[in-house]
Amino acid sequence: MDVANKSVSEFVLLGLSNSWELQLFFFMVFSLFYVATMVGNSLIVITVIADSHLHSPMYFLLTNLSIIDMSLASFATPKMITDYLTGHKTISFDGCITQIFFLHLFTGTEIILLMAMSLDRYIAICKPLRYASIISPWVCVALMVASWVVGVMHSMSQVIFALTLPFCGPNEVDSFFCDLPVVFQLACVDTYVLGLFMISTSGIIALSCFMLLFNSYVIVLVTIKHHSSKRSYKALSTCTAHFIVIVMFFGPCIFIYMWPLNSFLIDKILSVFYTIFTPILNPIIYTLRNQEVRTAMRKLKNRLLNPNKTTPLHYF
Repeated sequence: MDVANKSVSEFVLLGLSNSWELQLFFFMVFSLFYVATMVGNSLIVITVIADSHLHSPMYFLLTNLSIIDMSLASFATPKMITDYLTGHKTISFDGCITQIFFLHLFTGTEIILLMAMSLDRYIAICKPLRYASIISPWVCVALMVASWVVGVMHSMSQVIFALTLPFCGPNEVDSFFCDLPVVFQLACVDTYVLGLFMISTSGIIALSCFMLLFNSYVIVLVTIKHHSSKRSYKALSTCTAHFIVIVMFFGPCIFIYMWPLNSFLIDKILSVFYTIFTPILNPIIYTLRNQEVRTAMRKLKNRLLNPNKTTPLHYF
């Protein structure tokens, strides 16, 4: 990228700690979490595809959430793990911009997808008789496409903003990956104005989406409360799982982007949370709390152990 304002060719990622003992600890923990995230989410995708009983809108959206979570876990974590081994903690200017692009692409896409999942549960519980006509396969595909389109648009706006920043000397990023809240503070301009831009483009959007999701789940939970049945208990369990994912995902994002000039230590902790820990919550929450998924996984295991028994696939 040939950018006129760029006088810094690379950035130094300071990481989480300078202590060798802590770096070794982080290497082992983050490696374990990354492998678990990839295996767990891959297992969800394979299970949903392989089991015809899970070919429904909710699990179609869940599959896409797993794909996004694997992507979110992969945009920076593998480099961080490699850096702990090699000691090479620099990243090129283009590489830094690329990380910003993919971070906002995956988080923006996941925000819209979580809203789509909320809409799916709202209609399924509050308007069950119209569910099949409203949430059709084409609507699910449209929601998925819309989430990626919004993600691309949001990430492009962040990248364009980053490319306009003048960098004239400082190049130490006090984090383990590049993100605007830490990178823009290295720019040779007034960071207060940039902070206001950050709040308006990311912080308020994240907070508004969270409030919409929160209100929708409140309505759903109130509706469930008026029905005492096994089906209502299942719906409550599903919505609770969704809500846990939403809180874990939105909490750190809102804090980081609503207060972009806060403590770097807090930013580091929250960044680890939503880039490493949150992606693994999806398989943990949905497999441990969802009987259908657990049953489908057992069937898949039996099918692999008995390959002569095959089942035709029908989606939706």
